[in-house]
Amino acid sequence: MKSPVLALAAALAAAGLAVPAVTAPTATAAQPAAAARSVKITDGCVRSVPEPGTRAKVKICYTLFKPARAHRRHRVPMLMHSHGWGGSRATAAGIDQVRGYLDAGYGVLSFDQRGFGESGGKAYVENPAYEGRDVRRLVRRIATLRWVQKDGRRDPRLGAVGGSYGGGYQFVGAFEQLRTRGKPVFDALAPEITWHDLSESLAPEGVVRTEWAAVLGAGALPSDALPPSVYQALVEGVATGQWPDGSIPGTQDLSTFFRRNGPKWHVQQGRRLDIPVLLGQGTTDTLFNLQQGLAIWRTALTRKARRHSIFVGYNGGHVLPAVLPAGVDVTSDPCSRKLGGGDFQRLAIRFFDEQLRARKRTLKGYGRVHLATPTGGCVTTRSVAPNRAYDVGTVTTPTVAGAPVATEIAKGPLTVAGSPYLTGKVTALGLDSRAFYGLAVGTSPLDARLVQNNVLPLREPTSVQGVARRVALPSVGVQVPAGQSLYLLATPISDTFVGMGSRVPGLITIDDTQVHLPVVRR
Repeated sequence: MKSPVLALAAALAAAGLAVPAVTAPTATAAQPAAAARSVKITDGCVRSVPEPGTRAKVKICYTLFKPARAHRRHRVPMLMHSHGWGGSRATAAGIDQVRGYLDAGYGVLSFDQRGFGESGGKAYVENPAYEGRDVRRLVRRIATLRWVQKDGRRDPRLGAVGGSYGGGYQFVGAFEQLRTRGKPVFDALAPEITWHDLSESLAPEGVVRTEWAAVLGAGALPSDALPPSVYQALVEGVATGQWPDGSIPGTQDLSTFFRRNGPKWHVQQGRRLDIPVLLGQGTTDTLFNLQQGLAIWRTALTRKARRHSIFVGYNGGHVLPAVLPAGVDVTSDPCSRKLGGGDFQRLAIRFFDEQLRARKRTLKGYGRVHLATPTGGCVTTRSVAPNRAYDVGTVTTPTVAGAPVATEIAKGPLTVAGSPYLTGKVTALGLDSRAFYGLAVGTSPLDARLVQNNVLPLREPTSVQGVARRVALPSVGVQVPAGQSLYLLATPISDTFVGMGSRVPGLITIDDTQVHLPVVRR
């Protein structure tokens, strides 16, 4: 019988799925290298919780970077760093990943997450029982270093950086420390392009984001990092378009597997973080979209923490070409430049200087959400909730195949920043009917393009007629100029959800449609 790993590889090849890019805007000026060259670099491993059904502890390996000036009489704050999915830690050869933080005088511990690099075990995708305990073990290792600044016994002055999977460890680590010690131990976080809820990210409304589900498996193939039942489930999801529920023998119920693996679950357990967070999210990210970051901001942080935190949305992240429906091709970070004078890393260094070193606060924008627009602007708002409703009448789209349909919402000038949604009465007479919705800008319905490349699905598993529905629309930051209009775009197909449209031909009609927008100014 073919192994799950080979089966997934074959499924990816048969579907012609390529690995999409993960992009983040970077500064044009190179960081000075003198401080980074003079650091002391040490490799090591700690022993962490065994794999299920075994007794042998799993090694979690790291590289420790000690700045030249750090010693027991001149202690420095420490930053943890880890890699994205399928990657590995920063080492002497990969020092550029952490050079900016070293040049700023911070110690850095970069580690291979469970299942990747030199670390052992399987990847449980930031499960508190595994990766959460790995982070706790590494924090204990940091607490033994005499040159690291301390706030108490086993309590180092500690921040964390990293994007995507490297953002996920920050939340599981902080929440696990909060659960076990009553405080997060981390004093500040700077996660980028990470998730609130993995199942919602990979399969909103149970509709699989095809390429990203495939990439989750493909990124784990080189080290065979995932449990076999998860590989089998991903094969099923890519092949059938249904989010696996474990009903097929040998596969994993992915909603159960991912249930604890993100801030959403911790919040459901009554935990919220009361520490400053610089949260960066990709506005054009089609995996961990802007909604995911805003959900973290809104629910996972206390009100007090938000007053000392900053949310930055930049054009980048996990990106796919937006061909159908047509979107934009832009990578930019105007908000980090506006707030911190450079890229996100420079902003993070200034943020840590103020939060970990108690330097005079000069950064602006605390307590607010700052979103990049596709045209290079930066829109700032305190609330991302809709505050205005627009009637757009009846919206009809065919299922299975057909061209996108654009319906005008409002004429520019108009600025929108936050999380819109639509309401209406849905009629879908087929079985498992699906359509996708987003916001677009153009001079007419013919040239309207998705604001930041995202659509979200409406799925009706059974036949319905005139049923009231609320449908989430992708979160956006956009400035619609005079002479152009904002449109509701409805489409039966999307290249983000390739092959995941309706199972039978038909129509989805929404009557009495209202689009609810978070309008900043008109």
